[in-house]
Amino acid sequence: MTTVKRLMECVPNFSEGRNKETIELIVQPFRATEGVRLLDYSSDEDHNRTVVTVVGEPEPLKAAVLEAIGIAQKHIDLTKHEGQHPRMGAVDVVPFIPIKNVTVEDAIALSKEVGAEIASRYDIPVFLYEKSASAAHRENLANIRKGEFEGMEEKIKQEEWRPDFGPAHRHPTSGTVAVGARMPLVAYNVNLSTSNLDIASAIAKKVRFIGGGLRFCKAMGVELTDRGITQVSMNLTDFTKTALYRAHEMVRMEARRYGVEVVGAEIVGLVPMAALIDVAEYYLGLEQFSIDQVLENKIME
Repeated sequence: MTTVKRLMECVPNFSEGRNKETIELIVQPFRATEGVRLLDYSSDEDHNRTVVTVVGEPEPLKAAVLEAIGIAQKHIDLTKHEGQHPRMGAVDVVPFIPIKNVTVEDAIALSKEVGAEIASRYDIPVFLYEKSASAAHRENLANIRKGEFEGMEEKIKQEEWRPDFGPAHRHPTSGTVAVGARMPLVAYNVNLSTSNLDIASAIAKKVRFIGGGLRFCKAMGVELTDRGITQVSMNLTDFTKTALYRAHEMVRMEARRYGVEVVGAEIVGLVPMAALIDVAEYYLGLEQFSIDQVLENKIME
C-alpha cells in the first residue's frame, strides 16, 4: 500500500535580493534535499529580499530550512543591508503552512522544533509568531519586527520582548528571526502612477486593517526607485475573507483622492488557485462558477 505523503509548505524570507550568487547558494538545499520540492523563489532589488516557497515532508523540510538558514548567516550581513522592506534578520521570517495530511497543530510543533534548533545551532534569537505565538502581543509579525534590525539591539533586552529561543541579545550580523505557523497568504502589490512615497503610504494606511481598512490586509507604501513609481505592498492573510479584487479596488478608490492611477500589480511567490478564481468571478461576472470547472484542477485530482 502506498503511504500518503504529509506535505508542509514553508515560505522563508531572506534579506538579500541583489546578489544572485548568494541567492543561489541559499536555495540550493531546497533543490538538493530528497523529499523537498522548490516551487518558487523571487527576488526584488528594491525590497532587497528573496521569498522562497517550498513544500515537503516535515522532517526533510526541516533539514533543508535549517541548512539554508546557515548559508544565509554566512553570506548576509545586516549591518550592510539596505532595502525598502522592513527587516530584522538575515532570515527575517520562516512560516510553516499545512498543505496535505497535516494540521495547524503539526505546523506549530514543527515551527517550535525549527525555532529551538536555529537558536541552538546558529545562536540567533527566535520569536514565535502567528499561531505559534507565546503571547498575544507576538502574534502580529509587524509588532515583533517594529524597530527592525537597528532597534532590536535595545528592544530585545526588554522583558516583554525576550526571545522564545536563544540569547536575549541581537546577533551582530544576522539579527533575529520570527518562526511560526499560519494559513496561506497572498503577497499582492499594486503599483501607482506617482513617485511620491507619502501618497503610497497614506493609501496603505487606509487599506490595512490597523488603519480601519480591510480585516485581513497588511499594507505599506514602497518606493520603486528604478521605475520612478511607488506601490502599495500588501499581505492578504486570509484571501477567503479579504479577496484580491477587494484589496485592488480599495487601493484604486483611495488613489483617486490624490489624482493617482493604478498602473499595474504583481503577485509575489505562489497563489492559491481559489484566490484567482475569485478574482475571475468578480471581474467577469461569472455566475454559478466552480473550481471544478478548471481543467488543471480536474487533472490534478
